[in-house]
Amino acid sequence: MAITLYGCARSRASRNLWLLEEMGVEYRHVAVIQAYRLADPDSPEAPLHTRSAAFLAINPNGHIPSLDDEGLLLHESLAINLYLAKRHGGALGPASVAEDGLMGMWALWAATEIEPHSIEILYNMAAKPPAERDAAKAEAAVAALRAPFAVLDTALAATGFLVGGRFTVADINLAEVVRYAMPARSLFEGAPRVAAWLASCQARPACQRMMAMREREPA
Repeated sequence: MAITLYGCARSRASRNLWLLEEMGVEYRHVAVIQAYRLADPDSPEAPLHTRSAAFLAINPNGHIPSLDDEGLLLHESLAINLYLAKRHGGALGPASVAEDGLMGMWALWAATEIEPHSIEILYNMAAKPPAERDAAKAEAAVAALRAPFAVLDTALAATGFLVGGRFTVADINLAEVVRYAMPARSLFEGAPRVAAWLASCQARPACQRMMAMREREPA
C-alpha cells in the first residue's frame, strides 16, 4: 500500500482523511494520538503517540499528521492535502497553474486569517470544560473573524466554491478550519453563503465517513 497517514481522526489529520476518502484511493491509517491526551505517555502500555520513538522517526517535530507516499514523508495537514490532490486527486486538484496558485492561497489564508481565531472559538465556547473557558478570548476571536467571513462570503457568491466552480481540495482545507468556528452562530448568520457552503461540504459522503471515524475515537 503506497499511502500511509499517521494521526488520529480527532486532530488536523481529519482534513487528510476527508480528502483520502473523497479520492477513493487505498491507504493505511496509523492512529497516532497526541501525547498530551494520555495520562502517562511514558507507560509501556501507552498507545502509539506523538512522543513515541517510533513516531518521532517519522516526524521529528512530534506533531500529527504525517504522510508517507512511496517513501516521500510530508508533514503539515494543509500541505499534505495540496500534494495529495495534485498527485492523486483528479478534479479535486488543480487543472492549471492558476488554480494551483489559488488553492495554495486559500490554504495559507485558512491558516493565517481563520485558524488562529476559529480555534479559540472552539476551545472557549465548546471544547474546554465550562470553568476553563475564557469568554473574552472567545468574543475577541468572533470579532476578529467578522471581516474574513465577509471576504469568504463574497468569494463564494459566484459559484458556491472556492476554485474552478467545483468542489476541490481548497474547499476541504478551508471547511475543516472554518468548522472550528461553528459554536459562534452569529458569524454564520452574518455570512449566509459561508453557512450554506459549509453545510454542503459537510453533507458529502466522504466527510460523513471522516466524521464517523472521529466519533469512534475517544474524546
